[in-house]
Amino acid sequence: MASYCEFAVTDSLHKPYHDQEYGFPLRDDSALFERLILEINQAGLSWSTILRKRTAFRRAYSGFDIDVVAAYDEDDTNRLLNDAGIIRNRLKVHAAIENARRLVEVRRQDGSFAEWLSQHHPLTKEEWVKLFKRHFLFTGKEIINEFLMSTGYLPGAHERGCPIYGKVLAANPHWIGRGGA
Repeated sequence: MASYCEFAVTDSLHKPYHDQEYGFPLRDDSALFERLILEINQAGLSWSTILRKRTAFRRAYSGFDIDVVAAYDEDDTNRLLNDAGIIRNRLKVHAAIENARRLVEVRRQDGSFAEWLSQHHPLTKEEWVKLFKRHFLFTGKEIINEFLMSTGYLPGAHERGCPIYGKVLAANPHWIGRGGA
């Protein structure tokens, strides 16, 4: 089986994500929220499905504006559950809205989602999973592992031989401080 780095080189859907986003550090709360919601929605599905629906997710979830999503009501929930452009899973929709509400509180206490993540860094993958389970919904081990790798908090997004690995290192991902380079 080919690694993601080997696979993405020849796949027009995955290559832009692999080359420009995957593993690069994110510090913008909307971008972090987007990645969390996409990872939650990927559970049980292929990443290809999520990438194909990404534009629809952005539209459906108000550009991943945390405050706007946190204010969603039952009408918004029904709108999302009837939107064929996204994953229409009630648990995932509920998790997105509730996690936005919880992020409002995180930002109130810590300034931002990015700051909250930085304050807890470095943690082991197991410690991250426990932390996320205490604070957020639908955040299992694989979801959090991919979220943290994809946003630069844990190593492993790219193989050392991948041409993008050096670009990720140059962007100073959070995990470098752990001696993971």
